[in-house]
Amino acid sequence: MNTRLWIAAAAASSVMTLVGCAGTGPNQQLGLGVGAVGGALAGQAIGGNTAATVGGAAIGGLIGNEVGRNADQRNYNNNYRNNYYPYNGPSN
Repeated sequence: MNTRLWIAAAAASSVMTLVGCAGTGPNQQLGLGVGAVGGALAGQAIGGNTAATVGGAAIGGLIGNEVGRNADQRNYNNNYRNNYYPYNGPSN
């Protein structure tokens, strides 16, 4: 029982560390959290042990983080880059 407690504490602290290191975009943070939870559930379903759950959470968090980062970058490009030179041309 003591080993399970230490493993759960290590998994929780690693997830909190990943969330704290997430980028500033809201989609990136949301993707990290959802990916970590989804990966943990998939790891538990596939492996059925703590190592598979922690590994699934780590892999899911990384994938969700990248998907969210790409969504934030796409939103940034659509909102700011199209209007980068709003007054480029002669004025009437």
